[in-house]
Amino acid sequence: MIDRVKSALLVNNFKFPPLKITVNLSPSEISKKGTHFDLAIALQIALFDEQKLKFDDFYFFGELALDGSIKDTTLIFPMVLSLVKQGLLKKVVVCENSAIKLSNIPNIEIYVVNNLNSAIEFVKTENKERFLYKKEILEYKTIELNGEKYFYDTNYTEDFRYVLGQDMAKYAAMICTAGNHNLIMEGSPGCGKSMIAKRLQYILAPMSLEEILEKAKLQALDFKDVDFYPIRAFRSPHHTATKSSILGGTNSKMGEVALSNNGILFFDELPHFPSNIIEALREPLEDNKILISRVNSKVLYETKFIFVSALNPCPCGNRLSSVKECRCNELEIQRYKNRLSEPFLDRIDLYLVMNDSFNDNKNIVSSAELHESVIKAFIKQKSRGQKELNGKLSDEDIKKYCILDDESKEILEKARINYSLSFRSINKVLKVARTIADLNNNDIITKSDLLKSLNFRRR
Repeated sequence: MIDRVKSALLVNNFKFPPLKITVNLSPSEISKKGTHFDLAIALQIALFDEQKLKFDDFYFFGELALDGSIKDTTLIFPMVLSLVKQGLLKKVVVCENSAIKLSNIPNIEIYVVNNLNSAIEFVKTENKERFLYKKEILEYKTIELNGEKYFYDTNYTEDFRYVLGQDMAKYAAMICTAGNHNLIMEGSPGCGKSMIAKRLQYILAPMSLEEILEKAKLQALDFKDVDFYPIRAFRSPHHTATKSSILGGTNSKMGEVALSNNGILFFDELPHFPSNIIEALREPLEDNKILISRVNSKVLYETKFIFVSALNPCPCGNRLSSVKECRCNELEIQRYKNRLSEPFLDRIDLYLVMNDSFNDNKNIVSSAELHESVIKAFIKQKSRGQKELNGKLSDEDIKKYCILDDESKEILEKARINYSLSFRSINKVLKVARTIADLNNNDIITKSDLLKSLNFRRR
């Protein structure tokens, strides 16, 4: 860092005084690293004797090349976004590449300087308006509800029209995306489980600007190219992934559960994941957050993802097949099933058993049609004043929004006794029934809505 700053200053005709230079990055107890400090350090050195200059209102971020040009870094966007959310930053000075990303953040002024000389000129001049960057506006389809805009896209890279048969699975997929419900699909290899899972992200609910910025921040922290598309994240770790890569590791590094926030976390071949990873998912699935504790730090991450997984009915996969014979004995099947504990399965909203029949291809439904239904259900939920979609409702909100008619109350009580439903299971049933009611445009949960919800419970 020091060599880059020194080279940039020398190239721009700065003469170092015969003094020792000490740079203080406060507070000292917090570990700091990154090339985004270069520009601020260079300006402090270049302007150390300019006592009249004051630029406390401005934040400077940028990496310096050896010739004094300013570059973008992956950490600038998440840092600026975090400072804006805390109300600490209103004016920022960066290079043009950084400004393009930052322009989507509301309530800040962005000034562009592309080299060190330009930055020095910016500090010294009184006419700073000529450095002001014109902010861009996201150009996607929008819905405005309760004074807030929600964005969505209608380019379906993976379309449900190519999923043959599986009408019940498509219906479950629509419920899953309309209410942010966790989904497990059980079926023989090749019946369409993974195919359906990969299409879910394109029919998810519209995104608020805050959610789009959060997704971009997570992309930057994962060292990926930042985009501002209103398509939610889809993370699909392999079953050989380590526990730290999924839950978070050393130095409180983000894992897959945090990187999939507001999106989908997909586990293919679920029983092949180590049991300690599966059981560790219980907390983020229940509380929608995860605390990563290490010796020197504790970091809390939001985990409001939709958990989607696929599994075979037995080790060989042919137990539900209509054309192949299962080679597993009962002990092997039971051992395979026991890899998933009851407390974990209790956190799953929708459990679907799929067949391998593709004879019924008449009811072809496209992603556009499914997405339209999801958006209508989304509007209904937000119009009720819900901050969260049905799948993430708190216990208090369940009582407020999941209202049953008299006949449905009797059915739910019978189901509780006959199926030995836990308190959590009852809440899951109610939340799924609320989403089904929204898809049917019902103000309260009817008998039909509740029965459909109970049909998706694991038996």
